[in-house]
Amino acid sequence: MQLGFVVTTLGRIEPLRILLTSLEGQLSEGDAVVLVAQQRQSEVAELAADFAARGVPVSATASSRGASRGRNTGVAALPPGPFAVAFPNDNTVFPAGTVPALRAAASDAGFIAGGFGSWDERGPKTTLPLPGATFDRWNAWTVIEMGMLLRRDLFDQVGGFDESIGPGADTPWQVAEGTDLLLRALAARPELAQRFVWLPPEVHVDGISTGFGLSTAERRRKLRAYGRGTGYAMTRHRYPLWWRAAFIGAGLLYGVRNPRPITVGDGWPMFVGRLEGVLGRTFGQRRLVSATR
Repeated sequence: MQLGFVVTTLGRIEPLRILLTSLEGQLSEGDAVVLVAQQRQSEVAELAADFAARGVPVSATASSRGASRGRNTGVAALPPGPFAVAFPNDNTVFPAGTVPALRAAASDAGFIAGGFGSWDERGPKTTLPLPGATFDRWNAWTVIEMGMLLRRDLFDQVGGFDESIGPGADTPWQVAEGTDLLLRALAARPELAQRFVWLPPEVHVDGISTGFGLSTAERRRKLRAYGRGTGYAMTRHRYPLWWRAAFIGAGLLYGVRNPRPITVGDGWPMFVGRLEGVLGRTFGQRRLVSATR
């Protein structure tokens, strides 16, 4: 099984350089990396050319804004072949041994899709179920986009990411595009429940936290947008009303349950965003999008 890494970027050149450096020496013949530039296209193309000259199988293309749109564009740009695709952020780093572990999982004859860990400067972003656990609509939320691995034919079968949701989309629903994709995949391929591969905790990528490097206003704007997208996905996929209500209420505790840079005051924007998402409307503004990805 060949591995395809699709990276949507606003043109953050130095983080991209670190990402590509972390992949050097871990890729095999037939693997491919596609950088999808939504800003600074010429600089991203130049970086890709530099690394291609060093033997890294990387190319660059471009798309209009939106992480989901960029990922769909990147998958379409992969060469023909039986790929398993992953979607690192442009600030993701692959520790040594991570890519061979992904290849081993994807090369199993029964592989359809799987999830692996994503860490930031504070530790694991989510806690994944243990290997062998059944995949369902409840634990699907533990798999975030940079920790997804799925066969290209499954990706194509479900139509890829919904471009109306996710960071940079032209809607208020600024997150949960990965969960939406996996839930649609589970509906299309019920056998995914038993065949989903949960990789062990030591297999993970590194990145940064949601609020890293943002001002208080930027962070709270982003958290509200993220809460909104998650709430919208819960309503779209018809989660029970009691679950949605508990999810909204738990937003007030977000600032208590999470370490810095999150603060106690961050619970309010998260609560409001989740309420907006579940109701399918925003309060006071036509559209609010995340400040960064």
